[in-house]
Amino acid sequence: MNLELFIAQRLYGTRKGARRISRPAVAIAQWGVAIGAVIMIASICIIVGFKQQVREKLYGFGGHIQIMSYSNDATAAAPLTADSTLLAGLRAIPNIAHVQQYTHKQGLIVANDEYEGVLIKGVCGDYDLSLIESHIVEGTIPNFSDTASSGSIVLSQSMAERIKAKVGDKINIYFLDKGIRARKQTVAAIYNTHLTEFDNAIAFTDIYTTRSIHDWEHDESSAIEIHISDYSLLEQTREDVTEIATDAAYRNDETLSVPTIEELNLHMFEWLSLLDQTVWLILILVVCIAAFTMISGLLIIILEKSNLIGILKAIGAKDVSIRRIFIYYACFVIGKGIIIGNIIGLALCYLQQQFKIVAIDPEMYYMDRVPIEFSWLLLPMNIAMFLISVAALVLPSMLISTIEPTKAIKFE
Repeated sequence: MNLELFIAQRLYGTRKGARRISRPAVAIAQWGVAIGAVIMIASICIIVGFKQQVREKLYGFGGHIQIMSYSNDATAAAPLTADSTLLAGLRAIPNIAHVQQYTHKQGLIVANDEYEGVLIKGVCGDYDLSLIESHIVEGTIPNFSDTASSGSIVLSQSMAERIKAKVGDKINIYFLDKGIRARKQTVAAIYNTHLTEFDNAIAFTDIYTTRSIHDWEHDESSAIEIHISDYSLLEQTREDVTEIATDAAYRNDETLSVPTIEELNLHMFEWLSLLDQTVWLILILVVCIAAFTMISGLLIIILEKSNLIGILKAIGAKDVSIRRIFIYYACFVIGKGIIIGNIIGLALCYLQQQFKIVAIDPEMYYMDRVPIEFSWLLLPMNIAMFLISVAALVLPSMLISTIEPTKAIKFE
């Protein structure tokens, strides 16, 4: 049996006869590690949850990959031909989960003597509006069609407030295209994703209406959005999509581009990547604090147990062996602290995930509740925290070599 481990277990398990000084030292060190673990878990779950929710909202507005004409923009749109050959080829790519078309047009909404510039996004029945549906404030999204006008529009809450419109109100939309064209629409629903950059700009109607404004054919669209199953294969899937889009461009005499969602929203993804640096900074500070409290606790325990150290040296124990005893002892303290911290941290994160207790400012954070997403990173980070905390104790444990048996045995 490992003698050092056995002695460490007895020291850690025997508290009744221990001197009082060791109890607060062990408790402070243990709770220092526990608090560090709570902060680590909360930081990882919140940052991962935040990034996940923002990304999901971006994917909901634009898919993972788009196919569009090089000269396509909101004001001077050039259509692409979404023929059956192109769509079938895209759907045959293994990693593609969904393919959908849309047509957009810049317009001016007028209601109640108020007006608002807007990008009208025309969609049809197979368009994935699950993001918008999950953030509906009032009303119901109608069944949009590509063969007939629904006469309905879905506005964001910020737009509706600026033009003082409610569900059921009639509004006029004016388009500048070969003169001024107007359409009367009924507000069917109001949404609020808190992604203000998109909420302030985009309203949804049927693709039939936007195609009619452009005078486009039934197979012409502004772009094709593609949702994929495995995000890690984004670039490989983009290459497959580009190959099929290139064939379609030659076939229909068009010039197409295939940007990813990251390229279309570069500033947003760069901002999200900065959050990773914030997480690492927090984790480094947490580990440093946990290691500092353990070092302080270990030094106090060594001084408190100097009598035992003197006895062990007197019966022939080597400094290395005695150091191992106290390192093992510290491992028990660190391990228990991490377990306590994980229980508290995971419980708090679970409560927040289920009941949305803590609110935040949606104008600043793009959501109204602190997001939580449990990540596999928690396991390696717990292991790293344990190992780093233990490694930090190697140097202070060398204090044991300075203790002389004759003086230590007399020290009580």
